[in-house]
Parts: sequence; C-alpha cells; structure tokens
Amino acid sequence: MTIPSQHSVFQGGSQGVPQDVPQGVPQGISPSLSEAFVALASTQLDLQVGFYQAFLAIAPRPHTPTYAEFNISGLRLAIFTPNVHNAAEFSAASSGPMSLCLEIDDLAGAIAHLTAIGHPPPQESMHTSHGQEIYAYDPDGNRLILHQSKRE
Repeated sequence: MTIPSQHSVFQGGSQGVPQDVPQGVPQGISPSLSEAFVALASTQLDLQVGFYQAFLAIAPRPHTPTYAEFNISGLRLAIFTPNVHNAAEFSAASSGPMSLCLEIDDLAGAIAHLTAIGHPPPQESMHTSHGQEIYAYDPDGNRLILHQSKRE
C-alpha cells in the first residue's frame, strides 16, 4: 500500500535514516516526529483532572472544559473528553496491558499521598529485581505503576 505524500507521516526526507535500511522499506516516523505524549480519554474529565492535580501537586496547563495537560519530567500527560461519535473507542473497562509508569524517589511517601487523596493502592508493594513498585489506579481505572529503583 502506498501512502499519498500529502498524508504521509514519512515526510521529511532521508535525514536521520539508517543507511542499512533496504530501499522501498518505509523509514518510520522519526524524521517527522517532534514529540510523544500519553493521552487518557475520560468521560469524567473533572474527576480525572482533580485526581492528577492532587496526585502530582501541579496545575494542568492548558486546561479547558474538554482537555487538560500536565507536564511531568519531560512527559506530557493529556486528559480529554472523547467526542460523542468515538466515545466507545475509549471505554475500555480496564487498562489492559498499558500502564502509566512513574519512577519516584520515595515509594512509601507516594503510597501515603495516594491514600491521603482517597486512592490507596489495592495491594502491598512488590519487591522486584530492579527495585520496588506498587500498582495504583486513577478514578477511571487506568493503571499507574509507581517504581522506586534499588538504592546503591
């Protein structure tokens, strides 16, 4: 399938394309990719924004009646109200395999904070080969993995 150039995400020439990629193979989006961010759809925008504002202790910028965005250590977390015509696309009952992973310095403090804002993690923290982590959930059931690396 050929993508017409006026609709192509592959525009931008061969700048930054590895030389060992065979001719005719799509080069990926890296030449035209300017940034990436995570977006969560929610029909409870105010509740979600309130949770993330309390949890992260930062205000969303921008913040409109249908969209809010938090900037967290180089990650943009966007929360939006889906259009009525495509709301079913975003109505999953659980996170499935996708998680918002946040590396933190003080797991015990983060657990205490989640508990204080009314969203205590449902289970104990886990010791893993790479540190300690806990699963928590936002008001829509999106999984958060809070991870604290092993101290050296």
